[in-house]
Amino acid sequence: MRKKVIVSVINDLVTDQRVNKVCQTLLTMNCDVLLIGRKMRNSPELENRDYAYHRMKLMFEKGPLFYAEFNFRLFFFLIFKKADMLISNDLDTLLPNYLVKKIKKIPLVYDAHEYFTEVPELVNRRHIQGIWKFIERKIFPNLTDVITVNDSISDLYYNDYGTRPHVVRNIPRRSQSLRTATRKSLGLPDDNYIIILQGSGINVQRGAEELVEAMQFVDNTILLIIGGGDVINLLKDMVNKLDLKNKVIFKPRLPYEQMMQYTAVADLGLTLDKPTNLNYKFSLPNKLFDYIQAGIPVLSSVLPEIEKIILKYHVGDFITDHNPRNISDKINHMLKNQALMMKWKKNCSFAAEKLTWENEEKILKEIYSKYV
Repeated sequence: MRKKVIVSVINDLVTDQRVNKVCQTLLTMNCDVLLIGRKMRNSPELENRDYAYHRMKLMFEKGPLFYAEFNFRLFFFLIFKKADMLISNDLDTLLPNYLVKKIKKIPLVYDAHEYFTEVPELVNRRHIQGIWKFIERKIFPNLTDVITVNDSISDLYYNDYGTRPHVVRNIPRRSQSLRTATRKSLGLPDDNYIIILQGSGINVQRGAEELVEAMQFVDNTILLIIGGGDVINLLKDMVNKLDLKNKVIFKPRLPYEQMMQYTAVADLGLTLDKPTNLNYKFSLPNKLFDYIQAGIPVLSSVLPEIEKIILKYHVGDFITDHNPRNISDKINHMLKNQALMMKWKKNCSFAAEKLTWENEEKILKEIYSKYV
């Protein structure tokens, strides 16, 4: 008999590849999957999925009233739906899932995609941060199965609660057909280098502002920014003020396969988060693995989890700080050193065989198989 699994996440589902991959993994385990998220006013339509999904339309889209409404609505949705297992993604969906688990006595798996209570949006808002920490402190020690995205965040949770989460990194599936598009078909120039910064969370303290400023000093290169975030409008203003319209191209959030077409024709991938909070310091962004799967070298800030991957597989280099001049010097040096670029690209091909969701999901299947 097929088991019913309800997966909850607070975003609009469009670009959340981790949750999509989890749902696909559950399908291979002969489960009926229902994914719950929300739909905002500017949310793109969702492409067809192999599993059921429901996006709640809410009165509020941000702030305390949004979180209260979402959690209230999610609780009543879950309480009236039959399920054999619940999966909660991140702290902002945990409370209603935990309450339903207790009431209906069904298993709950918690997947923490980040060290939530230390995200920059909460670090300087002590009262709000305290509420989330209270919720986490009351529930986390009572959870049986917890998953997170890397060893450093697993260590942080172990130090906090004495429970060590399983680690399942957010790595893409092994791609077989990335290079089907050309620069011309994508509307990109053939006579320049292309560097790319992608992500659905291009926010403050992630190095994007300094990168745009650095483009004043980068030779024969286009910066392609794909995604959304709270600094996108600021970046566009900077491009206008610095007269960089011919050197920076913006693309909105795109379906994953389409985004990867752009990534695959780039020369260099960038991930420049700053270690200004614990969540960013110990992050392991999925864009790193997207770049590797696309076969392009990586330029990164020096963060522990990213550094481990780049040094282990020799797929790129690092900036020493976020001074725009130093960033531009490093980009120019990497792009002009073709022998080194070819070596990094070759190493990306090797790393892409090892760093796949097909390997990571084995851990998930061990956990889920206890319940389904």
